[in-house]
Amino acid sequence: MAEILPKYEQLFGVKYKIGFSQQKPSTDTIAVTPDNEPFRNNNGSLLFRPAGHGALLENLNDLDADIIFIKNIDNVVPDQLKKLTIDYKKALAGVLLGFQEEIFFYQKMLKEHHYSALESAFYAEAANFLENVMNIIPPHDQYYSEKEELYHYFTLKFNRPLRVCGMVKNQGEPGGGPFFALNEDGSVSLQIVESSQIDFNDPEQASIAQHATHFNPVDLICGVKNYQGEKYNLLDYSDPKTGFISLKSKDGKELKAQELPGLWNGAMSDWGTLFVEVPIETFNPVKTVTDLLRKEHQSK
Repeated sequence: MAEILPKYEQLFGVKYKIGFSQQKPSTDTIAVTPDNEPFRNNNGSLLFRPAGHGALLENLNDLDADIIFIKNIDNVVPDQLKKLTIDYKKALAGVLLGFQEEIFFYQKMLKEHHYSALESAFYAEAANFLENVMNIIPPHDQYYSEKEELYHYFTLKFNRPLRVCGMVKNQGEPGGGPFFALNEDGSVSLQIVESSQIDFNDPEQASIAQHATHFNPVDLICGVKNYQGEKYNLLDYSDPKTGFISLKSKDGKELKAQELPGLWNGAMSDWGTLFVEVPIETFNPVKTVTDLLRKEHQSK
């Protein structure tokens, strides 16, 4: 980094502030054998493993910024192809700022007024925004509840982190995608779902997955503060029940590894979410070494 940085600072006339954080050892999880007995290293000690990218929620929570850009490290192209990606990152950030301004209005109204002081027109407007803009479909009887209960429902749904997620047309790449998902409280919301979360033995779920139109390239713009500039505790908006078991090996022996809810899956399940289609040209993954042979990764 020290070798490369001066070149790009001179090229673009800027100064970069670059930091690194590592996955915290406290988020590691114990591994077990195929028979669900604790897996032991050759020296007899218990094996703890990094618990997947969901463990990085702790690192994300440590950042103090109004807006955070998240991008997968395996999606990088030569400099001559970066302009389109940069333009769409700016566009996604603009979408977030626009919707965040509207959400902040509702946060402020709900925070600074008693539920009885808010007019019915406000409740109708808030309900319309949640359902038709944020795609949060409430439990069937929610809108027939008392005004006080509706007030608490709106307070819950408006006061949480917001993410805008770029999505590309599905061209068969491995990974997750955007779906409507049923939540435990009976509501339906937008979620990024990985294939490991789908029961392909269920014909209905398998059909939904096979007909998915878009793919998640992991291009997220996140707003993690409320209208007063107070940072959310991101750990409060994760769904621990969406963790999963993966099959791995160590020293030639099979094991089961517990992974925490994926960072953009269960770890962000209770965030406000918007999906925006971006051009397929912004997605140039390198999952295997042969992907480097794709024309997008050839320098001029």
